[in-house]
Amino acid sequence: MAMEQIDYTDGATELTGFLARPQQTPRAAVLVLPTIANCNAPMVRRAQMLAEAGFLAMIADFYGVQVRDFDHARELAGPLRQDVATYRQRLRAGLSALTALIEAQDLPVAAIGYCMGGQAALELARDGADLVLAASFHGLLDTQAPAQPGAINARILVCHGDADPMVPRSQVMAFWEEMDAADASWHFHSYSGVRHGFTDPGSDARGMAAIGYNASADRQSWAALMNLLDEVLG
Repeated sequence: MAMEQIDYTDGATELTGFLARPQQTPRAAVLVLPTIANCNAPMVRRAQMLAEAGFLAMIADFYGVQVRDFDHARELAGPLRQDVATYRQRLRAGLSALTALIEAQDLPVAAIGYCMGGQAALELARDGADLVLAASFHGLLDTQAPAQPGAINARILVCHGDADPMVPRSQVMAFWEEMDAADASWHFHSYSGVRHGFTDPGSDARGMAAIGYNASADRQSWAALMNLLDEVLG
């Protein structure tokens, strides 16, 4: 399935999204927020899976530049995430680019994300974005600006590896308490013994102890997304 380039901006920063279109009339529009590595083959695969399931899916661009390697990605991500208002503005730019598309008019909108993108999807929800669902896969759960009571419009889905050292249980508990205090409607799926990056079959090849692919958690988390989308879309 070919991907269509979508050019957009955040202020003076030029950004590039990539769109996957379903063959049929889309059920909803989905913003795909990528890992710290930005748009890559695993993210394209997810957008295409969404299109095959009947969704109009666009991969957002965090940086506006091509990521060379993981160290470069960290250099780019640090300044972006340092200020939550700047970060959320960048995310809103991607959401606006998707919803401005002719095919997206009047469609319900969801946001999903992986790793850094999982945090990004939750940041959009915390910021009160008009979403039916915000879903995080092995995403970071901390934030500089916790959700205020009544601010979250989206249903929340978090799919988390319980052995993810980047998201310890203290962060999990703080997130639960934040969601309760915000009166959010949230689902939290935790997979025992599962590490960061569990949806990416390429995780094992990276030689990092913190990350690893888990086929069962991959399948179950995707099924959870599809089921909750069915529920919120009716």
